[in-house]
Amino acid sequence: MNLGDWLWAMSAFFFWFMAIWIFIQIFADIFRRRDLSGAGKAGWILLLFVLPLLGALIYLIARPTMTEQDRQQDAARMQGASM
Repeated sequence: MNLGDWLWAMSAFFFWFMAIWIFIQIFADIFRRRDLSGAGKAGWILLLFVLPLLGALIYLIARPTMTEQDRQQDAARMQGASM
């Protein structure tokens, strides 16, 4: 195995590792969110299974940067830190 093959194999491994990690994080985020209904969660999961890369990209773009749930967790964390 020459250096080029080794670099290609490491690049491919890195790509697949990162893709799998992104999907795990998106699934966790979908199931953790309280602002999505059951049908909304099912729709996102279905989109991720049917069109994985495009679905992940759409989810990352469409997801609000800060949900109400995130704001509540930040407020609770700040209150806990100030005590």
